[in-house]
Amino acid sequence: MRLSGLQKDILKRAVLFREPQITRAQFAAYYEKPVKALSKDQQNALTTSLERLIDKGLLVGFGRRTQEKWFIESVRLTPQGRRIARPLFGTQGALSLTRRSKPGSAGKKH
Repeated sequence: MRLSGLQKDILKRAVLFREPQITRAQFAAYYEKPVKALSKDQQNALTTSLERLIDKGLLVGFGRRTQEKWFIESVRLTPQGRRIARPLFGTQGALSLTRRSKPGSAGKKH
């Protein structure tokens, strides 16, 4: 499943956040880095990413509904979303260390 950088960041933050529901303000930190996007464009990108993650079944959205559209106020991670988010943190590599015997004890029998 292909995910954008913003979608990966949303899933990572959702895993690390302790509360069951995460508000939109928690995801706005993605744009604290130097970005040339306008505030309105940032909100549109965040909304689009949240909607697509909800459509994929990785998030559940909570909010208000008007006649025209939904206003997503908070989201919750689904079990499938948790499974997808775990590998995003990377895996810990194994060190290639070999066990050596003590110096001078090679070949000695007791």
